[in-house]
Amino acid sequence: MGLGIAAGGRAQTTPAAADAQALEQRIQRIQDGLLPPVVVKGEPAGTTTLSVRMAEMHVPGVSIAVIHGGRLEWARGFGVTAVGGAPVTPDTLFQAASISKPVTAMAVLHLVQTGSLDLDADANQYLKAWKIPANGFTEQRKVTLRELLSHTAGMTVHGFAGYAADSPVPTLVQVLDGAAPANSAPIRVEAVPGKAWKYSGGGYVVVQQILGDVTGRPFPGLMQETVLGPVGMARSTYEQPLPQDRRAEAATPYTWKGEAVPGGPHTYPEMAPAGLWTTPTDLARFAIEIQESLAGKSNRVLSASMTREMLTGALGGDYGLGLGIGGGAGHRYFSHGGSNEGYQCLLTAYEDGDGAVIMTNGDAGGALAQQIIRTIAAEYGWPDFRPAERAVAAVDPKSFDSLVGVYRLSPGTICAITREGDRLFTQITGQPSFRLFPMSEREFFLTVVDARVTFPPDVEGRAPELIIHQNGHEAHAKRLSDAESQSIAERRAATEKPAPAPAWKLRDLDGNLVSSEQFKGKVLVVDFWATWCAGCVSEMPGYESLQGKYAKEGVVFVGISMDGDAGVAKKFIAKHGITYQIVMADKDVAPAFGVDSMPGTFIVNRDGMIVDRKTGVVVETPDFEKALLKVLKPTAPGS
Repeated sequence: MGLGIAAGGRAQTTPAAADAQALEQRIQRIQDGLLPPVVVKGEPAGTTTLSVRMAEMHVPGVSIAVIHGGRLEWARGFGVTAVGGAPVTPDTLFQAASISKPVTAMAVLHLVQTGSLDLDADANQYLKAWKIPANGFTEQRKVTLRELLSHTAGMTVHGFAGYAADSPVPTLVQVLDGAAPANSAPIRVEAVPGKAWKYSGGGYVVVQQILGDVTGRPFPGLMQETVLGPVGMARSTYEQPLPQDRRAEAATPYTWKGEAVPGGPHTYPEMAPAGLWTTPTDLARFAIEIQESLAGKSNRVLSASMTREMLTGALGGDYGLGLGIGGGAGHRYFSHGGSNEGYQCLLTAYEDGDGAVIMTNGDAGGALAQQIIRTIAAEYGWPDFRPAERAVAAVDPKSFDSLVGVYRLSPGTICAITREGDRLFTQITGQPSFRLFPMSEREFFLTVVDARVTFPPDVEGRAPELIIHQNGHEAHAKRLSDAESQSIAERRAATEKPAPAPAWKLRDLDGNLVSSEQFKGKVLVVDFWATWCAGCVSEMPGYESLQGKYAKEGVVFVGISMDGDAGVAKKFIAKHGITYQIVMADKDVAPAFGVDSMPGTFIVNRDGMIVDRKTGVVVETPDFEKALLKVLKPTAPGS
């Protein structure tokens, strides 16, 4: 009959439907369970959700593509292309930043393969409009394409800032010479080529000039012909700036503070190292082409042997021809990150078929991408990138006493070690306090970062210093005397404002206490985040049910696209005679919409805590419904 009904009358789930459901559950686990850098063995991992982390880090949009078993398993967008704008989709364009380099490298290797270029020839023989200036270093050894691609040419200029919309854009030769209006230094050889690794975006600008001089083709068209087209990267382009008719496809870049980059995306005439516009799906196709080329399954751009050369470390290191490499025997991987103004991204893939690409439109997106890749790695069982697991040792808390104190990391930075009961904590200037977990009486680890803190043997009953071990580096901090510690504490007490006392009762903008009598009218819940709007209720579980549940209490839920001003909300409020509102937006973002000028506004951040706009005091629990109840039915402290 084709209805999929079993003899017992129960609907059967087809294998395809079961697979789709399992995949959706996998995506949801990643979305809802971002993992920290370190987890404590035997304890639940302290996870957070993607939406919360995006809000905390001021990253409006994220796009992810995951490769599994050598194919694109899923691609999905999260958040918005711009605050108040359209949702991110798998087709949203982002700047790939330095991930432009390996795509450029593939084009160079294709031309090497066809005999147009030689990796080990003097690069100057290919340059016509500009030459690598000779100096004492180039007299010892000439620069080659192999060295330019592998960052071993001894070239200057790490990266590029790009050019704002209202700034003049230099020619490529002006960039090479650091001549006005270029905003970067001249690209020159500062060390003997082929002797050491040093990252140089400048070297890839030289590569761009070589490709133009040898082929006579504009760089975007050459890349389309040699790599983007053959690999199937249909949405990608090296055009800078992005053509006007495609700008609506692109995500708007945002700063660390959550402010849109003035004028929008920067223009990068340095196309080879930083100019690619693309999507995670297209970059996943690029990674899959490398995987299949290695396996001899697809050689649309490079042969298997040339691809292997691309993934061979220069000078025996961990960077090949355009890509970082790593992993152990049987699970080698290749990777590259990217950072342009307002865009951060990451590509990681194993040679044997798994990988992921993450692109974001926020300056803090790099750290977020690392957290996402860590969670994907754990979900898919990758051998690398997963959180480190540490075991807590049984230690007598009394041993902590000799470690407690204040230590100086640098002239302006101190590290305070404190004990609270049987737990030890560390706090560095300008940072929150974090727990130290004991590995022994003198060695501890953190979970917020993959770092250890060790203490040398006591001197006169106290640890003389502490040492922070992170990313293969050590930072030493000497203990301060009691007098120095007391002096620092007194100076801070004199300059820092005391934290406001916890408040359970709400106050209006004039500081007056708000009684339950004043809540007899309607309360408006205004949603200024597109991902929480009435049309996107799936972003907040239970949103629809809450609307119905609290309708009898006179609560109105509404999603409003602000577009930078509060006019729409103000008109709504005036029309319905609403006195009090709850705003779903971070307290430091809401003022940008002008909501703090509305009477009786209480700001609710994305994890549901109500914040008094007048004092900034958090007045309720991180649970939206409980926060809503507190507004509707305020109670006295402790009740």
